[in-house]
This record gives sequence, structure tokens and C-alpha cells, in this order.
Amino acid sequence: MDSGSIAWMLTCSALVLLMTPGLAFFYGGLVRGKNVVSTMMYSFISLGVVSVVWVLWGYSLAFGEGGNALIGSLSNFALSGVDSADEQVFAIFQMMFAIITPALITGAFCERFKFKTYLIFLVLWVTIVYAPVAHWVWAPEGWLAERGALDFAGGAVVHINAGVAAIAAAVLVGKRRNIENGILPHNVPYVLLGASILWFGWFGFNAGSGLAADGVAVSAFLVTNTCAATAMMVWVLLGMFHNGKASGVGAATGAIAGLATITPAAGFIGVGPSLILGVVTGIITFYVVFFKDKLRFDDALDVFAVHGVGGMVGLLGCGIFAADIGLIEGDSALLVDNIVLIVSTFVYALVVTFALLKVLDVIPGLGIRSAESEEDAGLDSSDHGEAGYQLN
Repeated sequence: MDSGSIAWMLTCSALVLLMTPGLAFFYGGLVRGKNVVSTMMYSFISLGVVSVVWVLWGYSLAFGEGGNALIGSLSNFALSGVDSADEQVFAIFQMMFAIITPALITGAFCERFKFKTYLIFLVLWVTIVYAPVAHWVWAPEGWLAERGALDFAGGAVVHINAGVAAIAAAVLVGKRRNIENGILPHNVPYVLLGASILWFGWFGFNAGSGLAADGVAVSAFLVTNTCAATAMMVWVLLGMFHNGKASGVGAATGAIAGLATITPAAGFIGVGPSLILGVVTGIITFYVVFFKDKLRFDDALDVFAVHGVGGMVGLLGCGIFAADIGLIEGDSALLVDNIVLIVSTFVYALVVTFALLKVLDVIPGLGIRSAESEEDAGLDSSDHGEAGYQLN
């Protein structure tokens, strides 16, 4: 990389890092006040745990030299041999993706998941779920990369991976207590602040994924904003149609759905298709959330609906609209390859996450679910000995 691209990629890496605290505010505002510290810590602690895992072995398993079609190697353990500025910048940028992905899952099990178990889950999930999928899609020798599947910035690696893991987590941990009459977000300004930080950071997420300060970055930046804005407005309008109110939470959720959707396609499509994807994903994700209550699991903060479904819509949209090679301007090959990508990520993330959590749940002295008394009092007190708000 030239010095300009290095500077751009370091900036993008910092933007993506900022997304995780943004996610903490977004999720933290959506839960009850007695769980705000707990919910925000799920995201914040990922900055520490996953950074160490990534440096030691995560990067090597995802991108290490000498790997095969399924997994990397340990040849770059502790970033051994990752010496050039180009390699280190890439490792830094990819680290930020690895940090936020498991944090996304926590929206499914917040308010009832043991923090000490979550720390172990972070290490294991990044190692045996995230790193292999990243290798399949983004390493040159990965089997999905060799097939020709395209995931520009993580529609499958980040969003489907996390969204499907959220299903497994929500099913195994069970529903929250005392939610029969619904739960209102305790701090909507936190939700709007968090969504704004996420939107801001997403420009690094998507515009940086071309790994250069060039025309692809400019186009990715533009279509990212366009899709997010369109999906947000669709959510607001549909909310007004059904409820007669313009919900701040709905606007924030719609924007995040649009951002998740454009992520896999950002480097391959133009403004027109990004508008179409914004409308389509706005409608689909709105009604998935709208009818969620008919399902039997408590995905508390709609991780699957927003990220899992959004990532799928984006990958299909990439297969249809990608310039020169998509279904409209090329042939069906990319669309087929991206469907294979969707299905394989879905199955792998679901099965392995379910098995991982099941094992953690049966280990004596560990388990995944907090005690009923702890849930009733709030996990801020039981897990952290702190309160989000003090009246002095």
C-alpha cells in the first residue's frame, strides 16, 4: 500500500473499532435500566478478549499461511511473520471485524446470560465459528472464495454468522422473565446515539473493505449511506402506517438493517441498486420484527431479523445487481455461489453455536442462564456490582 492507503486503512480500522462502543449504546438503551451496564459490557469486553485472541491465534486461523480450503494454520501465531506494514494493517482491520461480530450476538440473550460464561463463549466462538467462516470467504484458498462467492464487507462473515448464532443462543437460554406485557427501551436517546455511532463507523467497515483509498472506497461510502437512509425511511413510514407514530427506535433499527444489507454488496453495486435494496430490506426486516412475537424464542433485540435477514438480502442483492457479473448484467453464477454462501454459513453457525452453548450449559458451576433472583434484581448488580444510574 502507498502511504495514503495505509493512512486510510488505519482510519477505517479506528472507525470500525468505534462501532463496538456504538453497539453498546444501541443495545444498552433497548434493555431495562437494571441491565444497562451488563448489556453494554457484553460489547465493551469484546474489545479486550477478542483483540487478544485475534493476535494470538484468530488471525492465523483465518488468514495464516499454509492453510487449506477449510481453515488457516498456526504459522502466524502471535502474528509471527506478519511484519510488513501492509500485512499488519490488514490484520488490524480484520481484528475490528472479529471484535464486533460476537458482540452482535449478545442482543439475543441480554438480560439473562451469565457474564463469566460469556467470556469463555467469546474465546471459543471466535476460534471455532468466526475464524473458519472468515477463512472460507476471504482467504484466497477458502472454498467459498474459490467458488466465486462475493461478500465485500461481511454480509455472511459478520451478519449472517451473528444473526444465526443469535437464534441458537435465544433458543437455548430461553425467554426472559416477566416480559408478558412487553418491555420498553429504558433510554431511547442511547439507542439513537448508538445507531448514529454505528452509522458513522460503518463507513470504515464498508469503504475500507477494498483495502485502498480509491474509487471503490468512494462508491462503497456512497451506496452505504444511500441504503441505510432508504431503509430507515421505509421503517419510519411503515411504523407510522401501523401505529400512527414516527418511532425513534424504529428509525434507528431501520438504519442498522439497511447498513447490514448493503455490507456484502457495497463494493459491487451502484446507487440505483442500493436504493432498491434499501426499500426491499426495509420492508422485509420491518415485517420480520413485526411478526416476531409469534415465534417461540426471545431474540431480545432482533439480532436475526436485522443482521441475519439483512445479510441474506444483501448477498442475494449482490448476486443480482453486481456490475458486469450479477444476474442482470452477467449470468446466474454469482447468485448461485452467494446462495451456497448463505446456506453454508447459516448451517455452520447454527449447528456449531448450538453445540458450543449446549456444552457450556452442562459444565458444572458454569451454565449459561443467570439465576432467577439475579434476573429479577438485574444483572448490573449480580455480574458487575454496579448500577447504571445512581441517585445521590
